[in-house]
Amino acid sequence: MARILGFPNPVNEKAARVVAGGVLLSGIATVLLGALAGPAWLWLTVPLAAGFVARVLTGPKLSPLGQLATRVVAPRLGEPKLVPGPPKRFAQLIGAALTVSAVILQALGLHTAAFVLLGLLIVAAGLESLFAVCLGCIAFAGLMRAGVIPAAVCAECADISRRQPQPA
Repeated sequence: MARILGFPNPVNEKAARVVAGGVLLSGIATVLLGALAGPAWLWLTVPLAAGFVARVLTGPKLSPLGQLATRVVAPRLGEPKLVPGPPKRFAQLIGAALTVSAVILQALGLHTAAFVLLGLLIVAAGLESLFAVCLGCIAFAGLMRAGVIPAAVCAECADISRRQPQPA
């Protein structure tokens, strides 16, 4: 079980952005189908939520989208760009919270609220996949600065001198 659970550290940012792109496309499809063909289509949020939960618990190991991103797409995008894993896991946790909440809201018949949460997810996934702006990572850094997340959780995040310079 220990070989399955856990999140990679470091993470290839290119793979993370590919996953975010898949979430973006899935989220847009879910919202469009839900808006145009009826809220019953919001059931597509269930696989989105399952993927987020799988990635929080195991990284890409049990996530089909994670596997596609890490094994197929990202290797074709050139050398990996390694970034700390804990902020990316935190971002996945936020995605899990949004999508699981949207599933619950959908089950309760609160379709508008589910659409709002999916809209937030689409914005976050779009920023990550298209512009490499990880809102979960930004929140993680803020929580570290505030002392809510201990520095030991991500030593590289806490100590800027440990970061590798990126070529210009």
